[in-house]
Amino acid sequence: MANRREIISESHRRYWRANIRLIGVLLAIWAAVSFGCSILFVEQLNAFTIGQLPLGFWFAQQGSIYVFVVLVFIYAWSMDRLDRKFGVAE
Repeated sequence: MANRREIISESHRRYWRANIRLIGVLLAIWAAVSFGCSILFVEQLNAFTIGQLPLGFWFAQQGSIYVFVVLVFIYAWSMDRLDRKFGVAE
């Protein structure tokens, strides 16, 4: 019985490690887009336009929100795959 608990416990640790790694990567992407595109690289991005708006302004107002929504869908899809991999899918 002790071996089974250790196996389950190790499986849970690997599952949560993978989950936290995924969250960290997605948050880093969102931070890079939100902070980088709308603050750090705004001058370079403003050389381009979307419609009549400079691209840096667009990222500050709209782009980071769109990226966040896409990342939410990526997280949901990735977690479905991770759940199936570790046998905890609903």
